[in-house]
Amino acid sequence: METPRSGDTSGLLDLEAVQRALNRSRASIYRYANTDPKELNRSFDPKRLNPEYRSDPRDALLFHPNEVARFARDILKIKEVTVEVLSSPQTATQGLLEEILSEMQVIRQLLESGGVPSSSPD
Repeated sequence: METPRSGDTSGLLDLEAVQRALNRSRASIYRYANTDPKELNRSFDPKRLNPEYRSDPRDALLFHPNEVARFARDILKIKEVTVEVLSSPQTATQGLLEEILSEMQVIRQLLESGGVPSSSPD
């Protein structure tokens, strides 16, 4: 069983991704989920599929890939369980952070070598 990643950048799986990963209907995923309309965040139940913490009842149910794999292995008795979290597409923030890291590495190399970069006169 592979748990495909949804479009969510945090690596959590939405209901449709869990449905595909477990090869079960949407209704059965709702039956497996540890939810209650009267209680927003229930205590961990080892016999249920436990969603991530929600701050609002209107928030979508999201599941950690390890929780989906645990549920598949321990409760559904699926023999081979593989959790695969794919990397998300690079965002502008990630690109900027990589540029900053590159510049900092160049600065560190210059400081460690004691060299000063040569600059051409304008």
